[in-house]
Amino acid sequence: MTRYAPSELARGALGALIGIAVAGAAARAVPGGPEMLPFIVAPMGACAVLLFAVPASPLAQPWPVLGGNLISTAIGLGAHWVFDDVLLAAAVGVGAAIGAMMLLGCLHPPGGACALLAATATPDIHDQGALFVLAPVGVNVVALLVVAVVVNNLTGRRYPHRPAPAATASAASELGITTPDVERAMTRLADRLDVLPADIVAIVRDAETHALDRRLGSIPVERIMNRDVVVAHPFESIYRARMLLVQRQVKTLPVVDAERRVVGVVSIIDLFTRDLVELETLDSIMRTDVTTIAADTPVADLVPMMTSEGYKNVPVVDDDGRLVGMITRGELIAVLHRSLLGS
Repeated sequence: MTRYAPSELARGALGALIGIAVAGAAARAVPGGPEMLPFIVAPMGACAVLLFAVPASPLAQPWPVLGGNLISTAIGLGAHWVFDDVLLAAAVGVGAAIGAMMLLGCLHPPGGACALLAATATPDIHDQGALFVLAPVGVNVVALLVVAVVVNNLTGRRYPHRPAPAATASAASELGITTPDVERAMTRLADRLDVLPADIVAIVRDAETHALDRRLGSIPVERIMNRDVVVAHPFESIYRARMLLVQRQVKTLPVVDAERRVVGVVSIIDLFTRDLVELETLDSIMRTDVTTIAADTPVADLVPMMTSEGYKNVPVVDDDGRLVGMITRGELIAVLHRSLLGS
């Protein structure tokens, strides 16, 4: 069984307390109906469990809660009117309600209880007739939904639930695993999972991120970086920068100041795809919005930088901000390859 945090326990218990109280008070305030008609129906207790304890469940979303309860109540009443035998009315009412909820995409377990309650109607429910769907059932459901929206969102749970995107890019996203892929995979299971495919995608991506952290989290960038880095200075000419790129067969040059702090970067595209004056200095063309990374940064942190953010070369700096190396996609791919092989 899941271990619940204190905040989740409080949300579930206090949310249900407030929800049931508001739902009952709202129905009691509605005039009309037999004197002994219940102002809150028993299935709302099960509904409160879903809304406040597991609000991310597909069974707890607004349409299943609203449609499942009201449609099932109407079907149960219909069975009550058609069949004189109570047992037969109950069986037909619940069976038909479940079929209708599945067909209409509003499957909700308390809906089965609503159908059973209506199919085995007491004299007061019988006297209320079709209005029983609206009062008290409809009033109870709407009141519970309103309280669920307020309580869940005020306590940090987004309701109605929308799957949150994974925090970082991962192999799943690079391989193209999508929500439809997971949905098709779920249909091949003998027992369909009652979770949203998008939530499974998010779980897979987060699990891969944790696995990557576990394997690479102890490896600092300085262990795989290239320490023999050719650099340029802002006052040097474009001609010299071009010569350095050709001689050292690199694609990017970090530009540093007198204390070897990174002040810019120029790439092969900057130097060879534009009509430049060779005597012009680098400070006129270098890009100054340079992202650097500390030498003690875990290698796992490079993955989102070089996948989702698109960096190909990242300067590595020490605690004083001085350049000590460069990391490229090549080094990252090599260490990932060794990690996947378990070496």
